[in-house]
Amino acid sequence: MNTPAIETFDITRKFDDLVAVDKISLKIEQGELFGLLGPNGAGKTTLINMLSTMIPPSDGTAQVWGIDVKIQPSRVRQNIGVVFQGTTLDDRLTGKENLDLHGRLYGLSKQLRKQRSDEVLELVELEDKAEVLVKTYSGGMMRRLEIARGLMHHPKVLFLDEPTLGLDPQTRNHIWDYIRRLNHEENVTILLTTHYMEEADQLCERIAIIDHGSIKALDTPGNLKNALGGDVVILSTENETQASVLCNLLNKNGSAGNVHYKDDNVSITLQDGTHQIPRLLKIAGETGVNILSVDLHRPTLDDVFLSHTGRVIREEETSDVGRITYKLQSRRR
Repeated sequence: MNTPAIETFDITRKFDDLVAVDKISLKIEQGELFGLLGPNGAGKTTLINMLSTMIPPSDGTAQVWGIDVKIQPSRVRQNIGVVFQGTTLDDRLTGKENLDLHGRLYGLSKQLRKQRSDEVLELVELEDKAEVLVKTYSGGMMRRLEIARGLMHHPKVLFLDEPTLGLDPQTRNHIWDYIRRLNHEENVTILLTTHYMEEADQLCERIAIIDHGSIKALDTPGNLKNALGGDVVILSTENETQASVLCNLLNKNGSAGNVHYKDDNVSITLQDGTHQIPRLLKIAGETGVNILSVDLHRPTLDDVFLSHTGRVIREEETSDVGRITYKLQSRRR
């Protein structure tokens, strides 16, 4: 039986009284493309920082390729590649010079550095930009070069922290293709963090939904959606007060499955949604709730996240680092 690529044991990270990661235990198999899905500030980046030995756990531990991150961090670093949220490229160097520098830091010979830089540049389709200064690259090209750099030393595990953050949809789709290719062609285990539902759905074999530093659900995208059962009906009301009244009534009388509300919308999961809509409208009317519109669809990862957390992912929420910094600054003030 193969050793898991990553295994965590109640791993925890605190920043003063803020618990950024709260006793997470999970196992990721070799060759898996695994996703951490959650809003900014959920603890995804903090978890990756601990697994990549950037920061130590406050409690618990983890093993990467069978090596303990607390006991042998230098050995862990030899087996991993990391692509951070923010760019860490030297824009005064060419693409190939950035790769060569990375190879030197990992002790690769001159011949191997040349061979690997050619291979990874071809993988991300940047061969024609190898001798061009990075400061002239587009955002998507920089992201591709960072992925290539992370592969230079043949890592067994690659951490991708929000790999398509801020990219346009077309470039994002291209990055997805490269991630799939390196997972299959390079046989690299990948742990990817994202707050894009579609990204997690398209790329990941399994997903852990993370919120407020802990895992709320873990399974394949298909199983997570199927677990909700039936259809999702969204009733748009006049205001949040009406949504709250209707949500409480439906939960109390058991006339629907999972029921949540956000702002002025009530989300209901139930079987045979098409035939259930007239009954839901009747209940709303008898309660004095005015329904402005009705939407019916099959469960999505958005619905899964709402079901497990009671809220939706907002892209404008603060990041892990921003949340922690703000908290510490507030304490100083």
